[in-house]
Amino acid sequence: MTLNIDGTLPSPPQRPTDAHKGTFGRVLIIAGSRGMSGAAVLSGLGALRGGAGLVYLAVPKSVQPLVASAEPSYLVHPVGEDVTGGISGDAVSKLEQLAGQMSAVAVGPGMGNANELPELIEQIYARVSQPIVVDADGLNALANLGPAWHRIRPAGPRILTPHPGEFARLLKTTIAEVQANRSSLAAEFAAKHNVILLLKGAGTVITDGTRLAINQTGNPGMATGGSGDVLTGLIVALLAQGMPPFEAARLGAHLHGLAGDLAAADLSQPGLIASDLPRYLAKAWLKHQSETTAP
Repeated sequence: MTLNIDGTLPSPPQRPTDAHKGTFGRVLIIAGSRGMSGAAVLSGLGALRGGAGLVYLAVPKSVQPLVASAEPSYLVHPVGEDVTGGISGDAVSKLEQLAGQMSAVAVGPGMGNANELPELIEQIYARVSQPIVVDADGLNALANLGPAWHRIRPAGPRILTPHPGEFARLLKTTIAEVQANRSSLAAEFAAKHNVILLLKGAGTVITDGTRLAINQTGNPGMATGGSGDVLTGLIVALLAQGMPPFEAARLGAHLHGLAGDLAAADLSQPGLIASDLPRYLAKAWLKHQSETTAP
């Protein structure tokens, strides 16, 4: 397989002076479960700091008050839940209806491992025509479908954002094998499944099976629970603003890592937590803009 190594960061979405909130897209994030409401909050904050005009969170009804009280800038839709506190399978019709009104969708953060989840994720993955970012428990749900998910033909673009453990589950291999062959396995997978694959870790790999980029920002302080949820929200916000999927994943990884670098410089790597990242995303945007406009 011959790959084009992409070393150029894409330009960020434009912010016209006559814009309104609809100009910058509508995001739907399907996330959360009982005990993991924070994943939905962090993804929502990532999408807001990523520049989306409107951010909607679809969460199990029992955690809606927690998620809604964490941030007033997004909108929260309660949906049906099962006995484990996760989103129930019969909520899929409402979720598809909501998704149809959006510019881009993310699914997976903090959704747990309810028995009905693989089928719900399968239907959303296959039917929704909007671009979708699949992360965390959404990836595990696909892996739990077994060989069946490899035959799904999605209705729109898909970005998968696994860490090495999640990617190993998708491939039915070991983490050691993934880490030893990060770029080649990611590119082969992306080409085979017609997706954008963002493999997290030191030197995050972004590939569509033809192009490949290695992210240069980030630090070990970002190896903390919830960091990936912020990245999911950031990427889906860039999609909602009209960026093509590969470019959205590429710029999202760069800004996410840059936010982590800026946060670690102020707070230390050990003291860095995921909820610091949305605030430092604002500073990452400023630094990125200053670097790209400098003579």
